[in-house]
Amino acid sequence: MPNTTTPIEPNLDRAFDLVMQLMAIPGKSGEEQAAAEFIIERLKAAGAPADAIRFDTANRRTAIAGQTGNLILKLPGTVRAPRRMLSSHIDTVPICVGSQPKRKGNVVTSAAPGTGLGADNRAGAATILSAALTILENKLPHPPLTFVWFIQEEIGLQGSRCVNKPMLGSPKLAFNWDGGAPHKLTIGATGGYRMTIDVQGIASHAGGAPEHGVSAIAIASIAIAELHRGGWHGLIQQGKQLGTSNVGYIHGGEATNVVTDHVELRVEARSHDPEFRKEMQKTIEDAFQRAVGEVQNIDGQTGEVIITSNLQYESFVLADDEPSVVAAEAAIRALGLEPEKAVVNGGLDANWLTARGIPSVTMGCGQRNPHTVNETLDLDDFENACRIALRLAVG
Repeated sequence: MPNTTTPIEPNLDRAFDLVMQLMAIPGKSGEEQAAAEFIIERLKAAGAPADAIRFDTANRRTAIAGQTGNLILKLPGTVRAPRRMLSSHIDTVPICVGSQPKRKGNVVTSAAPGTGLGADNRAGAATILSAALTILENKLPHPPLTFVWFIQEEIGLQGSRCVNKPMLGSPKLAFNWDGGAPHKLTIGATGGYRMTIDVQGIASHAGGAPEHGVSAIAIASIAIAELHRGGWHGLIQQGKQLGTSNVGYIHGGEATNVVTDHVELRVEARSHDPEFRKEMQKTIEDAFQRAVGEVQNIDGQTGEVIITSNLQYESFVLADDEPSVVAAEAAIRALGLEPEKAVVNGGLDANWLTARGIPSVTMGCGQRNPHTVNETLDLDDFENACRIALRLAVG
């Protein structure tokens, strides 16, 4: 059974200072170096051996070549027990660059006009940093521990997807902190494909010779309309099968007097059922291929579509008796809170960790309204997250 007591509380004043300082450090996806260096300085000051702190090379494999890889602190245990891993992502969305955290009672907001706070996910980064510092400074007995600050979560879970797994030390229990309330225990998440669709038409003068053109916009419009009419765009309910899809980006055209010869679309398809997700993907592809045949010029020519699809993250659901779930529930209940298990429709670092053999649960640390100028951090929830993280770290 997990140990649900710990002889010491986290230093909550210090935890508050950590999160306030971290939220003020610019660090959108791919630009996490400054925040990582802040964490390293605090770890070394608390007594972490220099050789226990390392970066992996994930940024060489991610979608963008970022400043740094994932930051990893790996500690040997002082007690014999399975290794535990505590993680969070360290990047923010661009709207949070320039955040000026300001406390108002038990809530933190950004005082900078038009700027998000960055609690997503600097609050998670501070939560696990607080646990690591408390253990190091007080020399608390603990199992083998791995702390990870993932990069580039906000642009497709890149850090967890590309992490150098051997550097993690084969953890048997894994806990991740991201948005929401501390008692919310996310044990599953959907899976998603991301598709790029290049529609190629034929350019011509829209006034002088429109009949010789093939409009890429017309092709895309016909395909989207078909998907909408058939119930394959937005919330999808096909019998007992559920999913969501969205054409979230469309770009093309240069002038109103030119028949548009190129449009790029970016589309996502999500479902907890991998087979239904593949059906959604094929339905979208088929709609665009059919639309090509419906748009011909006077010469009988048509356009074409080039479609690339990539799995962004696979769905998962952890069993109730999964050791990470059991331990997290016990730590939450030890604070007098009732765990609230959930399966969500978004992607998490836990998707890739679980897919790579590290079953992971995700808890919140007080973030509200992420990715907006109205983002806040609830300090009561943040403090409870710090308490839960310390309990889980000491085992």
